[in-house]
Amino acid sequence: MKELVDIIISSDTDCNPKEMNPIVLAYLGDGIYELFVRNIVVRTGASKVQTLHKLSVDFVKAGSQARALELIEELLDEEELGVIRRARNHKTLSVPKNAKLMEYKMATAFEALLGYLYLLHRQERLEEIMEKSVMALIEERKA
Repeated sequence: MKELVDIIISSDTDCNPKEMNPIVLAYLGDGIYELFVRNIVVRTGASKVQTLHKLSVDFVKAGSQARALELIEELLDEEELGVIRRARNHKTLSVPKNAKLMEYKMATAFEALLGYLYLLHRQERLEEIMEKSVMALIEERKA
């Protein structure tokens, strides 16, 4: 534990997301999106954790993230599309058994974009993309 504390205290807080491994960006973006979705799901009024979990998983699974990216891709600027391409084209060593390869790559790209925007402190844009992606999924499911 002491080693972890030493790393955190001595780490350089200014990292350049443009130079970071897209998988690291996706790791961060995954946590950000999960928290965003959980925040929405909790507000539905459901009180059972099992129900909350089921609702959350429906939005954060690879297939849903890949579809969300497809639905909002036209709203992204060139810089954001560059992050998406870089993450999508990054070599994939393993794929979860419940996801298809391209789904997983697109979901990873979506998460990498979120991590990228977070590290650049573009909070407003980050929230806009997450809100639009969730709303697009909800609207599509209503139809």
